[in-house]
Amino acid sequence: MKKRIYLICTLLSMATAAAYACTSLLAGRKATTDGSTLITYAADSHTLYGTLWLIPAADHPAGSFVEIRDCDTNKPLGKIPQVPHTYKVVGYMNEHQLSITESTFGGRPELVDTTGMIDYGTLMQLALQRATTAREAITVMTDLVSKYGYYSSGESFSIADPEEVWILEMIGKGGVSRGAVWVAVRIPDDCIAAHANHSRIHQFPLDDPENCLYSPDVISFAREQKYFDGLNRDFSFSSAYAPAGFEELRACEARVWSFYNRYDSTMTTYLPYIYGESSQPLPLYIKPDRKLSVQDMKDAMRDHFEGTPFDMTHDAGAGPFKVPYRFRPMTFEVDSQEYINERAIATQQTGFSLVAQQREWLPAALGGVLWFGVDDANTSVYVPIYTGALTEVPLCFREGNGSLYKVSWTSAFWIYNWVANMAYARYNQMIEDIRPLQRQIETAFNEQQPKLEASVLEIIYDQPEKAMATLDAYSRQAADSSTVRWRELGEYLMVKYLDGNRKREKDGQFLYNAYGIPEYPEFPGYSDDYYRAIVEDAGERLKVAF
Repeated sequence: MKKRIYLICTLLSMATAAAYACTSLLAGRKATTDGSTLITYAADSHTLYGTLWLIPAADHPAGSFVEIRDCDTNKPLGKIPQVPHTYKVVGYMNEHQLSITESTFGGRPELVDTTGMIDYGTLMQLALQRATTAREAITVMTDLVSKYGYYSSGESFSIADPEEVWILEMIGKGGVSRGAVWVAVRIPDDCIAAHANHSRIHQFPLDDPENCLYSPDVISFAREQKYFDGLNRDFSFSSAYAPAGFEELRACEARVWSFYNRYDSTMTTYLPYIYGESSQPLPLYIKPDRKLSVQDMKDAMRDHFEGTPFDMTHDAGAGPFKVPYRFRPMTFEVDSQEYINERAIATQQTGFSLVAQQREWLPAALGGVLWFGVDDANTSVYVPIYTGALTEVPLCFREGNGSLYKVSWTSAFWIYNWVANMAYARYNQMIEDIRPLQRQIETAFNEQQPKLEASVLEIIYDQPEKAMATLDAYSRQAADSSTVRWRELGEYLMVKYLDGNRKREKDGQFLYNAYGIPEYPEFPGYSDDYYRAIVEDAGERLKVAF
């Protein structure tokens, strides 16, 4: 028992080390094309090795305990009693189609309670193991921190079951008293929402328990700490516990704005807020101009502010190949003036990302799909994992198959990173080769999904073992086969773009001359504006004078 519990804690540590840079998007069931609820997650981290994990359902003897370790540091925090039965969890979805994701907003630093026992990552996993619905998960999570104390800084949680989608925001009390203050708001079924490392809940209804839950002292504690002195109806959780500065707006809220901007043409009115010129915050949720598909959510996770005022491909930082990335640090200084790099939803330092799909009209084993990918969502593939049926983690996503310090050529993390890091060097050229294969693989999965599910639905009640085996095998094959194809893509890119040249090809085949040797390559060079910048910088030195 002790060995198993320690393993779980280790998995938690690996899975949630990315808290300080995550993005989560949400969609209610009437806001999606197929009636599913959807939430996403990007586990962004500089030290996270992207894997998938599986914690089986289990019965526990009386007197069992769960060892709690901080998921960012693996520091032991204590032990709490285990419940008699825990549910199966794959990644961030359990066997009942309950999904939970997060992003850290930090908030007031003095509210971190170092005496608390439950950290945010353990809180999520305990809820997934102990709850069957979103409302039940909120109860489990808030009861745990109330009883044992909350160890982490401020967190936003996305919580979804097949019928409801919620945002729960929580922050500790700094040791003043045990527990945390918190608010949970249900996202209307016909709306979408997002959070990205900043508290998103401002005013909330005080008398609508169907759609809003909160700790009894969420306002009174703020008054006691001198964070708020107005009327209760004017209380803003975000303003009280996580007041926004420039970085929170530009590096965090801008990501939310960009997601909303895809589906609401009026979002330009909120640009002054992102620039710090207005106090009118972004709404917690919006009703989109159209319904979103699973693919829309995947694509939104690949957002780089394209076509917006924050587009990163139009300044010198994009380099000669229009790279929509800026490597850390986030800020830099020139002539005593500080500047900031844009922070998009898609970023290079991603351990893994996912789109969780929950459908109430299907059996749980069929309705819950974790669309899972590793590394940068922009240059990876989301593969369907039927979490209720999965018996073994696919080799490509398996813990122990490589590590952050050890390359494995059967590890999806390393293969997708290999391709991505080649692309960062020659982005506008290589992405033209990456995007078609990405689309081809994901479109095939999307088209196969209804066919597979229809065939499984025919047998799931009469032949449940066969049905589960079919979904299990499909999930593992989808993961491993797409990883193989991505490795082949990497080999192709290496050959095609070797040494700054570009090999000539026709109909997907590299060309040879009449004598059987490779055709002379192309020299694609740099963008026009980059050449212009060189001339402006170098002046007469590079001029062809004679």
